[in-house]
Parts: sequence; C-alpha cells; structure tokens
Amino acid sequence: MGISRDNWHKRRKTGGKRKPYHKKRKYELGRPAANTKIGPRRIHTVRVRGGNKKYRALRLDVGNFSWGSECCTRKTRIIDVVYNASNNELVRTKTLVKNCIVLIDSTPYWQSHYALPLGRKKGAKLTPEEEEILNKKRSKKIQKKYDERKKNAKISSLLEEQFQQGKLLACIASRPGQCGRADGYVLEGKELLPEEDQSPERQINSFIAHVKKKKKKKERKC
Repeated sequence: MGISRDNWHKRRKTGGKRKPYHKKRKYELGRPAANTKIGPRRIHTVRVRGGNKKYRALRLDVGNFSWGSECCTRKTRIIDVVYNASNNELVRTKTLVKNCIVLIDSTPYWQSHYALPLGRKKGAKLTPEEEEILNKKRSKKIQKKYDERKKNAKISSLLEEQFQQGKLLACIASRPGQCGRADGYVLEGKELLPEEDQSPERQINSFIAHVKKKKKKKERKC
C-alpha cells in the first residue's frame, strides 16, 4: 500500500464513497517522517522528483549555531531538546525538528569571544589548556584589534548565567529531515524572556507549564 497523500480514496463530505478512476500516482506518495534523534551522525539520501536528492538525518549530534549579536557562527555539540511549541511528545523523545529549542555546548563561543574567559566565577582559576587558548602569541596588529574589541565586549546577564553552566539555549532554524543538518541560532534578548530573574532552565520549565495549562483549559471546554 504505502503512504499516500491523495484525497480520492477518502469519502465525500456527504459520506458517499468515491469511485477510483485512476491508479495511484507517484506525485501523490508520502514518505515516513525522519524523527531525527540526538546521536552519532547518520544521514540517508532519498531520490526525489527530478532526480534531486534529499538528505534525511536520522541522527545528529552537532550543528552550526550563530551568535547574532556577536556576528559569529561556531560548530558545537547539541546536548538536549528542552522545548517544542508544537508538541511536548517531541521533547520527551528528544526529536530534532525545525524551531525546537535545544541546549548546546557553550565552549566554542567563549574561546573566540575576544580572548576573554566567559562564564567564569570571580576568582576561579583557568586550566592550563584554557590559558593556552586565551593567552597565545598574537601579532601586534591582531592584539590591537582584540584590545579594541574588549572595550565593548560586555554581554547580557542572561547569557552570562548560561555560560557559567557551560550550556546555551538555541533554536534550530534548518530542517533536519530535508537537508540533513541541524543549524540554528543562539537565543538572545526577548526570546530568552519572560522573566530576567529566572535561570534559563526555569524559564523553559515555566514556559512548558504555561502551555500545559492552556491545553487543560481547552480540554475542559470540550
């Protein structure tokens, strides 16, 4: 049988049956969902109309995420799925889809943020590896650039909290089941609110609780 997206096999609005007057067509087919999970990279290619290819990501664990306010993009590890506006089931099963909110590793960002140790508690000592990255020898011209940039290098308190935990909240902007990649952007500003006082994880939890309340209200009305 296979999955088909046609409507001529369904009944009419009146309840009457339709007579099939042609066989199934290739352009009416449907394919199973990718349901991309977090894990070692596994991508299947699918031959589609016109001989083109789609890249069906079955498992992904890294992606390119841009930090908009700092104009930098880094390849980093995807740790967890924490929120999905369309379906909580996709959070429970940790499925990567477009517009889901994920936790990513913050290390690649602070390493390249004007050679400043981000997300460190006051008085905390750097490891030898971190010191090597931040204090490596640079030419006078490049060092001057870094020093100039450090003057305006302050980031928001919300992001700083996340850097201390070693994780950042990000949104996936690509479609893993179509292009085989999980690329996106780091959440900042209004996207990180409701409440500035809360930690990032609490924000997500309060957001989820809010969605659940809405669903319960709808069920009561029904």
